[in-house]
Amino acid sequence: MGFSTDCIHAGQEPEPVTGAVTYPIFQTSTYVQPALGQHKGYEYARTQNPTRSVLEANLAALEGGKHAHCFASGMAAIDTVFRLLQSGDHVVAGENMYGGSFRLFDKVLRKFGLEFTYVDTSKPEALRAAMTPKTRIVYLETPTNPMMTLTDIAACSKIAHDGGALVVVDNTFCSPYLQRPIELGADVVVHSTTKFLNGHSDSVGGVVVSNSDEIAEKIGFLQNAVGAILSPMDSWLILRGVKTLAVRMRRHEENGVAMANYLANHSKTKKVYYPGLPDHPQHALAQKQMNGFGALISFELGSKENAAKLLNNVRLCSLGESLGGVETLISHPETMTHASVPIETRTRLGITPGLVRISVGIEDIEDLIADLENAFDAV
Repeated sequence: MGFSTDCIHAGQEPEPVTGAVTYPIFQTSTYVQPALGQHKGYEYARTQNPTRSVLEANLAALEGGKHAHCFASGMAAIDTVFRLLQSGDHVVAGENMYGGSFRLFDKVLRKFGLEFTYVDTSKPEALRAAMTPKTRIVYLETPTNPMMTLTDIAACSKIAHDGGALVVVDNTFCSPYLQRPIELGADVVVHSTTKFLNGHSDSVGGVVVSNSDEIAEKIGFLQNAVGAILSPMDSWLILRGVKTLAVRMRRHEENGVAMANYLANHSKTKKVYYPGLPDHPQHALAQKQMNGFGALISFELGSKENAAKLLNNVRLCSLGESLGGVETLISHPETMTHASVPIETRTRLGITPGLVRISVGIEDIEDLIADLENAFDAV
């Protein structure tokens, strides 16, 4: 079926007992077993929950995968993927990524003997040079957070697979509406479902999607063994959000392009990072790899003082962490999402004190631009 139809129907049938069109919240911790050694497919809610199972089937279909497992947060999902590894294994990761991912890798996983090399994955030759016989995972974000740099998933997947490594792609910025990494060669896709999939800033969660029965069996085992599961209520909220994913993403995309053009022509912005702009160095790759350019834009104002003046004077745009909600969110990566990244790394990557990131919502674009125009008057 088409993507919009899958958003509404994939993995979902009317609830069989009552015929409820919206799949219910099964808010239970356990299930009665009719006899010893017999059950109806559900034993304990950490292991299985009907609401979560329906969401997992839905998200697997949207990403073009066979299996999905949902977790209590995007970071729990990423952490679970890396539990597939063992001490001494090597990972090549993009040098620009969400600060929380870097914090997990550098401050937590390294203590368990995993080795990480960070490279500019927009250059396949840099990935090839970083591969070792111990490399087991190549970890990609594309576009990157917050510098909006793209990686050629197909090219990097070939390099990784030639070296015997799995490719894991964080697809949070795009959602499966804009990009489907499994179709481009990736083995595993992760999302913070908190963002575009949920879309309403009222749930925190994560998902791991794969096409491999072997990987899925291991992820399912870890999901149950570690227990960082998505709750029934959050599962229902994300199911509700996904139903409108296609229509929301079309409006996000429309507003994102308009906002990027506005910012690119504003006298007080020094540089705008958005793959939909013709001067973006990977604009052609974005046209090839993505079904649109998205709603995330970063722009440079030259100093922290200028950034603060803008951020302190917006009214319609909400200053806060996160992204992907129906409302426009604006943030300061240096002190918010990427505070855990060493300052020398931030500086080298361009995450400067004057950098601002905006997640463009689905409000009337004229109102969003007017809000920023008023805020720019203070800069």
